[in-house]
Amino acid sequence: MEKVNAIGRRKAAVARVYLTEGTGKITIDKRPLDVYFPSSILQYIVKQPLATLDCVEKYDINAHLDGGGYKGQSEALRLAIARALV
Repeated sequence: MEKVNAIGRRKAAVARVYLTEGTGKITIDKRPLDVYFPSSILQYIVKQPLATLDCVEKYDINAHLDGGGYKGQSEALRLAIARALV
């Protein structure tokens, strides 16, 4: 599989996602998901599209986030991941 990219926007937040086949590693601005979003609720929001398709450990995700707060960024990232999977 090639690298798939997508953009998600929510309020003032913009997420650019690059999706490749892998082991389920999610990095945001060169930091792991649990470091960037320490809240389990925000981590759940980010992983929702992967959990819906039952492919949490099938793809590696590299994301770049700009603007907004943590909640808006997590929802923009969720939209970008969903668009990349389609």
